[in-house]
Amino acid sequence: KMTQQMRDLQLAQARKPPGPSSPNAAKRLYRNLSGKFRVNYTSFDEGSLVGRGEKEKLRKSYLFQSNAALFEAVELQDLDRVQEMLKHYSPEELDLNTPNSEGLLPLDIAIMTNNAPIARALLQAGAKESPHFVSLESRSLHLSTLVREAEQRVNELMAQVVNEAPNADCSDKEKQLKAWEWRFRLYKRMKAGFEHARVPDAPSSVHLSVASSSSLQVTFWEPLSVNSAVVTKYKVEWSCSPTFSPLLGEAVIDKLKDLHFTIQGLVSGTAYHIRVSAYNMKGWGPPQASTPPFAIPSNWREYDGRAPRRRGQAEALDHLLGQVKTVHQHCICHEPCKNQPQSRKHSVSKSLKHLFHPGSKFLKTLKRGLYLTAIFYKDDNILVTHEDQIPVVEIDDTYSCLLMQDFLWLTKVSCMWDEILWLRQCVTVSQSSCSCILQTRFKMLLAISQMQGLLGIQDLGQVFFEPIKDKQGNILIVTLKEVKTNQTFESVRWVPICKLQTSRKSVSSPEEPTALDTLLISLQDKLAYHQRSSHALSPGLYLGYLKLCSAVDQIRVLVPEQLPNILCHVKIRSNPNISREEWEWLQKMASVEEPVPTEPEADRPQNPLFQELQVAIKELMTLVNIPLQEAKDFRLYSQEVLDFGDQVSFLLLLPPSDDVCTAPGQNNPYTPRSGFLTLPLQIFELGEEG
Repeated sequence: KMTQQMRDLQLAQARKPPGPSSPNAAKRLYRNLSGKFRVNYTSFDEGSLVGRGEKEKLRKSYLFQSNAALFEAVELQDLDRVQEMLKHYSPEELDLNTPNSEGLLPLDIAIMTNNAPIARALLQAGAKESPHFVSLESRSLHLSTLVREAEQRVNELMAQVVNEAPNADCSDKEKQLKAWEWRFRLYKRMKAGFEHARVPDAPSSVHLSVASSSSLQVTFWEPLSVNSAVVTKYKVEWSCSPTFSPLLGEAVIDKLKDLHFTIQGLVSGTAYHIRVSAYNMKGWGPPQASTPPFAIPSNWREYDGRAPRRRGQAEALDHLLGQVKTVHQHCICHEPCKNQPQSRKHSVSKSLKHLFHPGSKFLKTLKRGLYLTAIFYKDDNILVTHEDQIPVVEIDDTYSCLLMQDFLWLTKVSCMWDEILWLRQCVTVSQSSCSCILQTRFKMLLAISQMQGLLGIQDLGQVFFEPIKDKQGNILIVTLKEVKTNQTFESVRWVPICKLQTSRKSVSSPEEPTALDTLLISLQDKLAYHQRSSHALSPGLYLGYLKLCSAVDQIRVLVPEQLPNILCHVKIRSNPNISREEWEWLQKMASVEEPVPTEPEADRPQNPLFQELQVAIKELMTLVNIPLQEAKDFRLYSQEVLDFGDQVSFLLLLPPSDDVCTAPGQNNPYTPRSGFLTLPLQIFELGEEG
C-alpha cells in the first residue's frame, strides 16, 4: 500500500485520477486530444450553454484533458508533443505544478528518467519539482513504494490471467497486465535514475559586471557535465569577504529561461565577491566563483560627480512654454484658445465623416505651389477621401521653392500638433513686422489647421525627412501616422495601398512624374522608414559612429536605413552601465592620445572593456566600409557616455577632427556601403528624442 504521507496527498488531489491503463491508451488519449487543443473553449456559442455552471464544468474538463495528456507525453518521452502543448497553453491551463495521484509532477518524471530535453522545456515554462520531496530519503522511499506496489499489482494480475479461463474479463485483465508491466518498468527506470544520479558540477562559468552604482549583474552558464541529473535551480551568494564569511545575502533562481540575476541594494564603492552553485534532485553542487572575483558597484558619473545631462530638461521646457503662454494670455488670441480642448473631444470616427463631405477642400491635383499631405495607414491599408484621393491641402500657391529653414521649422511644429491654433493666432499678432518668413509659416499653420479640421484628427504624425519636389514646381510635405487601434469608422474608406497605386490615373509622364505620383510610387518605402524610425534598441552598451556632411543651409548625419533614429552602431555588450573603473581607463587612454584599440597588444593588461571595444570597432568599421588600419586615426569621445534612459548607452567613435564633417565639394574619404542615408541634423534630433 501507499505510505500514509502519500495517502494524504492522494486525498488532497482526489480530483486527479490515475493515468490511462496502457501506453497505447496514453498515445490514443493525447492523439485524440490534439484536435481539441486547438479549440478555445471560450469560442463555443454561449447561447448553447445553460449557465455558468456548465461553462465551468467544460473549462475544467479541458484543463483535465490537457493535464492528463501532458503527463502521458512526458512519461512516453514525446518531446514534440510536450513542446506543442507548452506552446499553445499556459502553465495554469495545463495545471503544470499540481501533482497527480502518484504524488508526481511532470518535471519529476522528466528528471528521474533523465530526459534532459523535456526537463529543460518544462523548466523554461515554469515547471517545479514536487514540494513533497523534502529530503533525499523521502524521494527514495516514495519511489520504492511506487515500484513495490506496481510489482505487486503485476503479480496479482498475472495470477488472475493464468488461472482464469479465456473470456471477455480475461481479455481486460491482460490489457491491465500489460499496462501495469509498462508502469512497473517506468517506475524502476525512475528509481534507477535517482539512485545513479549525483549532485551537479559547478556552473561552467560565472560572469560578474557592474550594473549601476548600487547593483551588480551575475550571468552564469550550465555545468558542462552531462552525466549528472538535470539542474533545476541555482543559488547566487554574495559577501564582502573572499571566504564568504559572513555571507551578506543569497538568492535562489528557479526560473531558468534566462540565467542571470541582478543583485540590488548594494553600497557604492564596496567590493563584493560572488559565487553561484547548481541544484538537482540529489542536492546542491559545489560553488563557482565569479570572473572577475569581485566587483564594485559604481557609475562613470562618479568619476567627476557629473549630474545627468537631461535631468530636469523636460520640466524646464514645460515651464518655459507655460511662461510664453502667460505672456500672450491678454492678447486677442487668448479667448479662442480656451475653446481649443473642446474641439478635441469629438470622436475620431465622427469627425472622419468630413472626409466624405462634398464641401471638403481636399485637392485632387497639384498646381505649382507648396502642399501638405497626411498619410494615415493601418496594416496594408491607407485612409483616402470619398474620391479615393490621398488627403492634400494647399499651403501656398505662389511658393516656388521651399527654404530648408521653413521646412525644419515645420518639423518642430509637429511636436505641438495640439497647439496649432494657439501658435497660429500668436503668429497673427506678430505679423506687424510683415516678415516674409512669418507669412510663409503662418500659411503653414493655416494648412495644418485645415487638415486637422477636415480629418477631425489633431495628431498628424511624423513629418517625412524631406519634401517631394517635381519639375512642375510642386513641393509636397508629407506627414505619416500609423493607426494601431482596431476601431472601425463609419463610412470611412480604408483602401489597400496596392489598389490605390494601381487604380490611380497618372496625369504625368513616367519621365517627369508629379509629386503626387512620386509619393504613390515610393509610398511603401516611406511607410517602412516611418515604422523603422520608431524602433527601439535592446538594452545594452553600443558603439556609435558620428559622421556629418554639410551643405549651404543644413548639416546632415549618417544613419542606417534599418534604424534611422539612431547613429550607425554596433552592440558592445548587454550591460549598458560604464563603471567608474572603466571610465578611468578610458580617460587615461584619451589623456595620452592613444589610438583606438583595434589590435590586441601582448604587453597590455587585458581589460574586459578593452577586449569588447576591439571586437566592436572591427565590426563597426566593416559595417561602414572603412579599412581597419584607418581606424587608428579615429578617437573615442571621452567627454561623456550618452545615456538614453536607464537601459541604453553609447560610446562615440569619431573620425579625425578634419573629417568629422565633410564640407560642400569636399571628397568624402569614408564612403559607407549601401543601407545608409543622411538625415538633416534637426530631423535626426527629433527622431532620437522620440
